[in-house]
Amino acid sequence: MALDLSDTLIVGISATALFDLAEADAVYKAKYVKNPQNALEEYRAYMLERESEPLRDGTGMALVRALLGLNRYAQSDSKPLVEVVVMSRNSPETGVRVFNNIRSRGLPISRHAFTGGESVVDYLDAFAVDLFLTTNVDDAQRIIDAKACAAAVLKAPPHEGAAPPEDQVRIAFDGDAVLFDDSSELVYKTEGLDRFHSVEDERQNEPMLDGPYAILLRKLARLQERLPFGADVSPVRIAIVTARSAPAEMRVINTLRHWGVYVNEIFFLGGVPKSKIVRAFRAHIFFDDQDLHLDPVARHVPSGRVPYRSDSPLYMPLGAEPPLLVEKLDA
Repeated sequence: MALDLSDTLIVGISATALFDLAEADAVYKAKYVKNPQNALEEYRAYMLERESEPLRDGTGMALVRALLGLNRYAQSDSKPLVEVVVMSRNSPETGVRVFNNIRSRGLPISRHAFTGGESVVDYLDAFAVDLFLTTNVDDAQRIIDAKACAAAVLKAPPHEGAAPPEDQVRIAFDGDAVLFDDSSELVYKTEGLDRFHSVEDERQNEPMLDGPYAILLRKLARLQERLPFGADVSPVRIAIVTARSAPAEMRVINTLRHWGVYVNEIFFLGGVPKSKIVRAFRAHIFFDDQDLHLDPVARHVPSGRVPYRSDSPLYMPLGAEPPLLVEKLDA
């Protein structure tokens, strides 16, 4: 009988999001500049020579460890609370270094997709992925445009700040254009703050439409329900960190009530920088749609940029690397 994972949170993550492959990336780029025709073969040889060497943790590692740790509360091995799938454009051969590092850390990850240069996006549905974490800008954009699942382009690993708690999972979200659709943000950016406040106050009882992370938020709420704890003391803690302030706050509260979703903490900042709030929350990851907020946070907390849909008036292409290692060999 097929394994039923319909009630399981499934996270897909690229090798470059799970591990810090910046050194290998630099090697490939240097070889590509010197000799594009032989760069891939030389990179393969480089990886094979180092397949037993350790890798540093990538931006997504803390979240993966914490999520997988929740399975200790699962009531049945046949229905885990969380599954993680490593999905990479590397070939299985060059992926051995990744496999070895997964095993050396004792990570209970049993599912992988190594596609030998092809995009992994087409396999997300086959693995029933709810959230895909990547360093590949093009793949994240394709996922968001197709509404396939939540997706983010991860920033570089943080090198400052305190580590998140080991016995909890702490996830922080921006609101507009992340959990909620971008229509309210569009009003703010085109008509100004006063008009934004007026519209949101008038529509405070009108639920906002789903943003790219709305389904994921509901899945996290379901995960909280499956744990043997009340939501207030659950090891899964969810925070919304938004630039909104009164009188635009009630629409957020009423939308969450309409969705039937409980979040542990909400911060309506009204212009106060997000970085200190997210650091104090000690998030395993923070999702936002703007580098203005993400870049200060990313120095201290793992962070991911949520792309706008290509057909949104707010769309601006994310700054992409040349089509080298990040785009060509991983996803």
